[in-house]
Amino acid sequence: MKDDMNKLVIFDCDGTLVDSQHMIVSTMHDTFSELKVSRVSDLAVRRIIGLSLEEAISELQPSFSQQDVKDATALYKNRFYEKRQAEGFKPDPLFPGCREAMEELSNRGYLLAVATGNSHRGMQRVIEQHALNDFFVSVQTADFHPSKPHPSMINTALSDAGSHKDLAVMIGDTKFDTIMASNAGSQSIGVAWGYHGGQELLDTGAKHLIEEYHELPDLVDRML
Repeated sequence: MKDDMNKLVIFDCDGTLVDSQHMIVSTMHDTFSELKVSRVSDLAVRRIIGLSLEEAISELQPSFSQQDVKDATALYKNRFYEKRQAEGFKPDPLFPGCREAMEELSNRGYLLAVATGNSHRGMQRVIEQHALNDFFVSVQTADFHPSKPHPSMINTALSDAGSHKDLAVMIGDTKFDTIMASNAGSQSIGVAWGYHGGQELLDTGAKHLIEEYHELPDLVDRML
């Protein structure tokens, strides 16, 4: 019975919890430069944030063979790691109000989860850097699932949390999040501070759009 199941709020990471665009964009440019392939625009890179890395590279370089994609993926991961190990590196910041909103949702009895195009290692790093360990009952990453917008990550989070698609809402900044939620049969809320425009999120299935994190707890109350 759904009455006995938990209510679940599922967050995307990049562009929703943390502002990671500068690191992702610069590393993608470094990767393509080293491979001596055509440079893509910053906007094009921001548009693919949220996809799994291999899917993102395929979108940006459609002429790449499957092996080219694998090679570029490995190079990107190496360059990304090197940047993070560099002296003076500062972690990608949480968006303003993020922690407070998650604390309030938890206090109201909601369970929280993550569904991200990040790798497991990358997501765990974000969790540790920002001391988010106690927030999430389920963390779903791209290395164990098909790329968004396939609903696999949401379906697994629902199972982990003892929830139901009707009792869950996805919070995200890209159409990959809103379409993934629709594919899973769940609702979604778009955030206006991320990498796809607010109207695009509404057009691809978001029920609501928030401008700031403090709006989220009361909106979730009304939806679930």
